[in-house]
Amino acid sequence: MNLPNVLTLSRIGLALVLVFCLEENSLAGNIWAAIVFTIASLTDFYDGYIARTKGLSSDFGRIMDPVADKVLLLSAFGVLAHIAMIPWWMFIVIAIREMAVTASRLMAMRQGQVLAAERAGKIKTVVQIVAVSVILLYLVAQESPYCSSWFYSVQRIWLNVNDGMMFAAIVLTVYSGIDYFRNKSKI
Repeated sequence: MNLPNVLTLSRIGLALVLVFCLEENSLAGNIWAAIVFTIASLTDFYDGYIARTKGLSSDFGRIMDPVADKVLLLSAFGVLAHIAMIPWWMFIVIAIREMAVTASRLMAMRQGQVLAAERAGKIKTVVQIVAVSVILLYLVAQESPYCSSWFYSVQRIWLNVNDGMMFAAIVLTVYSGIDYFRNKSKI
């Protein structure tokens, strides 16, 4: 097991820690959730970077990297829906797309094909990571006694930014799913 694959698998473990931290529903839990999510998101960048630059790409990594992304992001979006930071329908749309693409990749794998993540899917993942990060920062600011003096004056703006980021994430999620299946049908 090489370093990129270890980083990929660590993202799955960090997803569990993220859920635990967010469910704490406290300032400390939210801070730790933001830190854990940041570390997990960085592993997404570095596993691919190391694999490409050091010649450590593998079929395992091409399969597990998108799976680890899905576990991390579905965990985050699921808890954010549970604590009413995003509507449940957004989580459901994201979950359906992710499960459909993952099922398709697994079926292709059974036929001997390894379908790596495509450009639209990678962009979608980045926008989803940014959306979750913005919401986590909101949760930290909301609970922090140091932010209370200015937080409530910009709260509506911040919530609009959260909504805008989630809308962008949903649009890209649907688009990248359609793009994936359109490209797959050409194979």
